[in-house]
Amino acid sequence: MKSEMKINPIKKPLMVLGTSSGAGKSLTVTAICRILKNLGEEPVPFKGQNMSNNAWVDLEGGEMAYSQALQAFACGINPSSEMNPILLKPQGNSTSEVVHLGKSIGITTAENYYKDWFSPGWEVIKKSLDSIYKRSPNCRLILEGAGSPVEMNLIQRDLTNLRVAKYLNANCILVTDIERGGVFAQIIGTLELMQPEEKKLIKGIIINRFRGDLSLFKEGKKWIESKTQIPVIGIIPWLNDIFPPEDSLDLLEKKSKFSYPEIKAGIIKLPSISNFSDFDPLENEESILIEWIVKSENLDKYDFIIIPGSKQTIKDQIFLKKSGLSEDIREYANYKGHIIGICGGLQMLGTTLEDPFLKEGSKTNSEHKIKGIGLLPLKTTFFEKKLTRQIRSESLWPCKSKINGFEIHNGKTELDNMQNSLQISPIFKNLNLGWYKENNQGGTIAGTYIHGIFENDIWRDEYINLIRKNKNLPISNKKSISYKIKRESMLDNLANEFDKHLNIESLLT
Repeated sequence: MKSEMKINPIKKPLMVLGTSSGAGKSLTVTAICRILKNLGEEPVPFKGQNMSNNAWVDLEGGEMAYSQALQAFACGINPSSEMNPILLKPQGNSTSEVVHLGKSIGITTAENYYKDWFSPGWEVIKKSLDSIYKRSPNCRLILEGAGSPVEMNLIQRDLTNLRVAKYLNANCILVTDIERGGVFAQIIGTLELMQPEEKKLIKGIIINRFRGDLSLFKEGKKWIESKTQIPVIGIIPWLNDIFPPEDSLDLLEKKSKFSYPEIKAGIIKLPSISNFSDFDPLENEESILIEWIVKSENLDKYDFIIIPGSKQTIKDQIFLKKSGLSEDIREYANYKGHIIGICGGLQMLGTTLEDPFLKEGSKTNSEHKIKGIGLLPLKTTFFEKKLTRQIRSESLWPCKSKINGFEIHNGKTELDNMQNSLQISPIFKNLNLGWYKENNQGGTIAGTYIHGIFENDIWRDEYINLIRKNKNLPISNKKSISYKIKRESMLDNLANEFDKHLNIESLLT
């Protein structure tokens, strides 16, 4: 890396690096953010580059990874795209959408990314760091790395790990996942591949996801410290709290933590699923068991079905048709089922999808315009630019209540005049945010563009009561605990568990 002017923050930044992907960096940063907030500090999360389709929209309409938004909540501050200045949103076939400071600026292949986007990416990272410190000069940045910091084929082009650490002269923590096995080799191998000036930045090691008696690792801790001359500042036990997975591949590993659910929900596991944190509020409902649907099956065992958001709606609709799931969903609707689609799921529930600019997974001319599932008389046309904004509205169905959320989508959806649209009604006062209709058997088919719809407690309670009524369960009249309060409680619990086993204060000077 060429010599360049470095930032000298008032408070020493902390950076969490990992020996591999999935070592627990994101959760560790989240916990540290809340710990420092509780200590009266002014923590701010930062991840220079993230690759994820699980996104959030900030108050300015900028996209950012949901994991950095959650870390901002842990800090007690509003999320901002400056906290995640580069977001790569995978589209399949080794291509990704490039988002800089919340705005989509292009499409890249993996092969061309570093050639075309490395220099502008580093500039946008420095710009974001400068802006954060100008706005909050007394803050302490809590930085998250990505993958491993010593991928030797990529290290000269790495925007996220040691380049940022050296630029800020951050105190770095190396996190390793003992659940994977080989923890000693992970640590020693990672450190050996670092340059001497990089290794000097590593001020502490965390052993993550330890099962059993922590005292059994006493000799292991002693060996690591003797071999590396770096203190093991924490041995974190296996934690069972449900937190959003960073990667959609982890979704199938999520298990319900409730033993006696009354309602079973099925979520279609689309190949290009996005914004799966939409369902975290349902994960925390004791009455609901969630299962992921990955192939054609009889759906009648589910009390309601969710079709989630998609990064490639045309591509995923083709998957639904070829897999037989489109027909399964139609049969389920004819039964008495409740179906709700969110964003891309709304679009797929309609009659037609048209993709003239090849933005949503079309590969051939024959795929420019395809049929949807056909349960709602709606047609969607995709354009070159997408819409990202926060939403404040009021619902008309299943109850009247204030609604907050956000939109991230390409395309405009409107009533299909070629179909019978008399039975369809708007869900919200903003008429283009969602529609629903009732079927003959007592079920409902609904779709909305609002991500975060289930975070609206009154709306979520009333929708669940629709399901309960259909299943002849007693209507729940008690108000559930606000999901945002539950999320705060989870963040506090996470921080408390880490704080019991982590000596973070030694790195704050």
